[in-house]
Amino acid sequence: MRVEEYRDWFMVGSLALMLAAATPTLALFVHLPSGSESFSELWLLGPGHKAEGYPFNVTVNGDYRVYVGVGNRLGYSAYYRVYVKFRNQTQPLPVDSNSTPSPLPPLYEFDFFVRDGEVWESLLNFRVLGVERSNDSMTVNSLSINGVAFGVNSTSLWDAEKNGFYYQLFFELWLYNMTSQGFQYHSRHVRMWLNVTA
Repeated sequence: MRVEEYRDWFMVGSLALMLAAATPTLALFVHLPSGSESFSELWLLGPGHKAEGYPFNVTVNGDYRVYVGVGNRLGYSAYYRVYVKFRNQTQPLPVDSNSTPSPLPPLYEFDFFVRDGEVWESLLNFRVLGVERSNDSMTVNSLSINGVAFGVNSTSLWDAEKNGFYYQLFFELWLYNMTSQGFQYHSRHVRMWLNVTA
């Protein structure tokens, strides 16, 4: 081999050794994607603990149940809150695209910790306690969630196209923020329609 060829090999080898030695220092400044996205899951299951059979046509004093669940894929243990809210067909829902919760007051809440990679789930029983009906409107006066009664006084107009008085029971996911030392809406919500009949 000629001296020039040795010099080229020596340069390539030296460059490789310098990069290998600098790798730990580069790792402090360059963060490559880990291949996994961090997120939280929120779901609602029907009474059979499946994604079917959700209560829809509900009657006054009828007993209904669903399961609400949260999965933590954030990469750390997290403190969550789930708010349960009730609305008619015209009241505002959360806007997940800009992390804005519904301004409606929560009726019920669950607070819980979930380790990374684990899930939390709870049964929720609900019942419509009292309604008032006129010709083209129905007002749900009170609702029971897990045995606790709440005044809602929410009025729905008759939907002639779908033949019913429609409401939604919905669930917002909130996450505790260590910096602000409070819960913040986590841009996740699930909901189910209810056709309330007298």
